[in-house]
Amino acid sequence: MNKFKIISLFIIVFISCKAKIENTKMQLLNEKAPNNIPFEFRQDIIPQNMLIHKGVFSPDLEEYYYTISDTNFEQFDVYVIEKSNGIWSESKEAFFNSKYNEHGMSFSPNGKTIYFSSTRPVYGDGISSTWHIWKSNKTDGKWSKPILVDIPNLRNKLISHPTITNSGTLYFHSSNLDYSEMDIYKSKNVNGKFQDAEKILITVDSPRGKCTPYISPNEDYIIFAVIGKQLDLVISFNDGNGGWKNTRKLSDKINNFGQGNPYVTPDNKFLFYTTGEHQKQNWKVKWVNIESEIKNK
Repeated sequence: MNKFKIISLFIIVFISCKAKIENTKMQLLNEKAPNNIPFEFRQDIIPQNMLIHKGVFSPDLEEYYYTISDTNFEQFDVYVIEKSNGIWSESKEAFFNSKYNEHGMSFSPNGKTIYFSSTRPVYGDGISSTWHIWKSNKTDGKWSKPILVDIPNLRNKLISHPTITNSGTLYFHSSNLDYSEMDIYKSKNVNGKFQDAEKILITVDSPRGKCTPYISPNEDYIIFAVIGKQLDLVISFNDGNGGWKNTRKLSDKINNFGQGNPYVTPDNKFLFYTTGEHQKQNWKVKWVNIESEIKNK
């Protein structure tokens, strides 16, 4: 009887702790969590007459970085809010933001490196003046000066929206300088250097290409936007043999008025993405529970 009571008590404590962890996560997000119906996330931090393009959390959910631009898409800046003692700070420019354009940021799974896209100048033979990937490392709580991520066979191409895996493989989209032939690529890190990129071969109806990929840390699934009359978010699953399977558009509740810039929280529960009408109205970041889509391989 006593043994039964001890086991029961252990189960109750375990369930209670698990519930507290989940509640803590929701408190970090600072809002009621959605189910399969998307709703807006933190529109209060977007200045008037500006457009929101992407939002991502640091892996510990203590920082939220987001990109805004003017309505003419001439200037892109990254801002951040930080959580301290349970309270979110006021918005401020991200440490890597510059007078040039910054966008498409993401963290390494361990939170020690941040990757982002930038139009800041690159000096070198054969490197075009356009969007390239940069990164900064965090050591002893301080971020280093950003450095260029050199993808050797794409130096004369536009490269943007990096996301990296546990294995150190970098996924991103790349195109010609006029944004034509946009598609998703990956580059493996070998001995600290990224190698020539290869295109990700995923069969999907995309008249004008694919963009803004999010890859899960274990590379078991990828979410990206296909470019047609509008952007639609698509999910595809790793087949374990270097290919992709069960590729499909996400639900109509998500794919509405053009979607892009997907990001999934570290627990694989919530998808964040950007939506907006073509008339530059109602641009916002939304979030939705994505568990069922991910489990439905």
